[in-house]
Amino acid sequence: MRDSPQRLRTLRATPHLPFVRATSVRRFAVHSRPVPSPPRYELYYWPSIQGRGEFVRLAFEDAGVPYVDVARLSPPRGGVPALLRFLRGQPGFPLPFAPPFLKVGTLLIAQTANILQYLAPRLGLIGKSEATRLFAHQLQLTIADVVAEVHDTHHPIAAGLYYEDQRTEARRCSAHFVSERMPKFLGYFERVLEQGPKRGHLAGRAFSYVDLSMLQLLEGLSYAFPRAFSKRTRAIPRLLALRDEIARRPRLTAYLASPRRLPFSEEGIFRHYPELDERP
Repeated sequence: MRDSPQRLRTLRATPHLPFVRATSVRRFAVHSRPVPSPPRYELYYWPSIQGRGEFVRLAFEDAGVPYVDVARLSPPRGGVPALLRFLRGQPGFPLPFAPPFLKVGTLLIAQTANILQYLAPRLGLIGKSEATRLFAHQLQLTIADVVAEVHDTHHPIAAGLYYEDQRTEARRCSAHFVSERMPKFLGYFERVLEQGPKRGHLAGRAFSYVDLSMLQLLEGLSYAFPRAFSKRTRAIPRLLALRDEIARRPRLTAYLASPRRLPFSEEGIFRHYPELDERP
């Protein structure tokens, strides 16, 4: 059908409208969505000691990801009272047995190895393969075993008793630990490096959060049992090389030299009592 002269005049007088494809509209809609804000990580641990919480702090510090060390803040928003509120139970959150625990939104995650397993892929501290992640978790649990036995060297009877109340038993326990258990654990981790990829790390060729935890473990053993640890360094050259490599990582170097890094002390897990170390 031919357009009439009147219709042609109307079309010529109508302003030209640009053609917009539907895909362009969809693309615009996608890009207009708000960017989600990064998660707020809240770590709950005792404010004056390294303890088990330090393994989690090292992960955040090396990754350069902000976190809140809640118990080191001032009340009412922080401090030990904030930690104790969760230990008593908070509606909507699972009940933790003891710190450290991590709050991320509506999640509350307890146990050091469990926290690190959750954080590692989010902080870029573990590879993507399931086998690598499982092996890393296995190693972290073994490190937790060592830490538990170190604690038992100065509290072999009960955690609720003072060290002075169990000093005799502590001497017997620590003598067994430094002569048998510590060499066995260190020998295992040394073999992991020996049998793994050349120039690799504990959980494989790539760096992972387990390497950070090994740095903390070796530093703690060296502080608590300097004579016994020194005697066994010849047997663990790969572990010591790994420790030195990890300590040179830029963010970690800055953290270790900063006031945020709490010192080892006789209030934490790694305690130096000369009578518990090997005799000269």
